[in-house]
Amino acid sequence: MSSTASGDITKWHSKDGQFHRQVSSFRDFVEAKPDARFPAEANRYHLYVSYACPWAHRTLIVRKLKGLESIIGVSVVHYLLGPNGWEFASPDDVPGATLDDVNGAKYIRELYFKANPNYSARFTVPVLWDKKQHTIVSNESSEIIRMLNTEFDEFVEPEYRGITFYPEELREKIDEINGWIYDTVNNGVYKAGFASAQDAYETNCRGVFASLDRIESILAENEFLLGSRLTEADLRLFTTILRFDPVYHGHFKCNIKQISTGYPNILRWTREIYQLPGIKETVNMEHIKKHYYMSHTQINPLQIVPVSNGPDLDKPIVKPASRPY
Repeated sequence: MSSTASGDITKWHSKDGQFHRQVSSFRDFVEAKPDARFPAEANRYHLYVSYACPWAHRTLIVRKLKGLESIIGVSVVHYLLGPNGWEFASPDDVPGATLDDVNGAKYIRELYFKANPNYSARFTVPVLWDKKQHTIVSNESSEIIRMLNTEFDEFVEPEYRGITFYPEELREKIDEINGWIYDTVNNGVYKAGFASAQDAYETNCRGVFASLDRIESILAENEFLLGSRLTEADLRLFTTILRFDPVYHGHFKCNIKQISTGYPNILRWTREIYQLPGIKETVNMEHIKKHYYMSHTQINPLQIVPVSNGPDLDKPIVKPASRPY
């Protein structure tokens, strides 16, 4: 999720009325090799995130599930995306937010200019920062979660070593399902919500629900997207589904159906992931709702935030005996 280096941060669509997501600019990789440009080390790297952003949320989840909390620090921005982009705030003023105790920055944009004084694109989160070289390693969430998945196993407690959400035997299937889910669901809700033309909105909105119907069918037969094993594909989709009813259904006009009433298998799956140890701690619904409804004033000029947080994800999970999983 982003702000931009110049111009109006609310103008994310093109002349055709379509929303086009920016390609991430920093694409280096932390590797568990001593001669790597960015070698894996404990307490060398730092994550900058927003609780509101689904892309940043992915990294928080993998950091939690891989036992990396004492290995990689985290700073959390204010939920409000203002004219200067993501801002740091004291937790006394904005519960859940933090100050930047690594670089002393006031805004995320300062990190981008520190890494590249000529940077001219959007200032996105998450950011993986190298405290030794004083630069950004990556701002691409899909690649950050793969670094966290494998490259720091030397430093985590024994029970976390070898846990992988991108197992070699499933990589082809994970990449395939990630591809269409990213395009039509993860990014699809944005393509619907930020569309500035009716045709663009309708096309993308219908695409979201065609894919949700497809996912519902998959989860009617499987516990997770690729069978009985939780993978990266589940974690990437989860952060979008968590936000669907409280945000995307109303704010982005993805209102053909709701997860809570229209997709029982997706709802069961969402509850199952949410109730895994540690996941709930990565969710801050106040930041999520206030960010979308208060930052996107071109959509919601009065900044009124709805009451509902969506379905109760703490409810017991019921798996019918007739299900194959």
